[in-house]
Amino acid sequence: MKKKIIAAGHICIDFTPEFMCEKQKKFDNILAPGKLVKVGKAQFNPGGSVSNTGLAMKFLGADVSLMGKIGQDAFGTMLLKELEKKDAGHGIRVVPGQETSYSVVLAIPGIDRLFLHNSGANDTFTSADIDYEECREAVLFHFGYPTVMEKMYQENGRELTEMFAKVKECGCITSLDMSAIDEKSQAAKADWETIFRNTLPYVDFFLPSIEELMFALDRNKYYEILKEADGRDMTEIISTERDVVPLADRLLEMGCKIVLIKCGAPGFYYKTAGREAFRPLEEHSGIDFSSFTDREGFEQSYVPDAVVSGTGAGDTTIAAFLTAIVQGYAFDTCLKYASATGACCVAATDAIGGLKTFEELEYKIKSGWKKNEQVLR
Repeated sequence: MKKKIIAAGHICIDFTPEFMCEKQKKFDNILAPGKLVKVGKAQFNPGGSVSNTGLAMKFLGADVSLMGKIGQDAFGTMLLKELEKKDAGHGIRVVPGQETSYSVVLAIPGIDRLFLHNSGANDTFTSADIDYEECREAVLFHFGYPTVMEKMYQENGRELTEMFAKVKECGCITSLDMSAIDEKSQAAKADWETIFRNTLPYVDFFLPSIEELMFALDRNKYYEILKEADGRDMTEIISTERDVVPLADRLLEMGCKIVLIKCGAPGFYYKTAGREAFRPLEEHSGIDFSSFTDREGFEQSYVPDAVVSGTGAGDTTIAAFLTAIVQGYAFDTCLKYASATGACCVAATDAIGGLKTFEELEYKIKSGWKKNEQVLR
């Protein structure tokens, strides 16, 4: 059975200053015009879906190839050097004359992160930037963050749909993740309903967050909940039955087999298709999906040892879920390792520093690792 995984899509370099303050409830308690905020040492790490998810899968024992696009500039040199330290730089395209994407990550304790982001070369990424010959050698293809990749959402997602259709022809299981959408960007004007309807027939696993998904598919409700939250995390207001389940049902109807919706600190909701939908995946991959069919529920998160930063928590949750699938674990175990990995991630400033192997996670869980008591309404 093929074991290689490809992590493709958005890649950048993250600059994360350390905030040395107690947990806060609102940004304006810390960030205000004219205010001087003393911060600690800044970390510089590979970021974006390709780095966060791909390197986490590599850490967890997967055979991973990265596919991303950067510029031939100082940021690109820094990023490629960091990837090469992890023996993960060979699939990254360096394009002269383009800018390498970067993010300034504001991770204030107690508050979800805020990103200052430049998409750079990601905006020129198209279906032609995928190495389809390498895809033929892979069992799984994961693509992240088309929401911050201009060519991927233009023309109702024509490039995104074409890419996933070609990858499916290569015999891969396919997976898609999103990122937050800037409400003033061109991505906010895109018709995401149409993009999803065009693309999800070629996507097996769709793994967005509830905030991203609601903004894309039910913007009026998104703004209602945002107003009600009044600066708090939206997951304190969101209801599983009222808000999450209807969106999952729509996505399954559009064609994917597994919907996993990340819901912040409480955990994630999942819903899967019936047995027949998984048979083609079994034939192409050799993976037993019998425990994955007709499943629905909410996987609560584990209590983290520390909460330093949420950077990469969703990406590494996905990394563990996908790696566990490829390694042949049953569905419940895949959920367990995904949740546990997300909890480990937040204990470090970067996406990878806090991670544990599946063996270490199993030991910690069997030793009585407690689940988070916070639940959606």
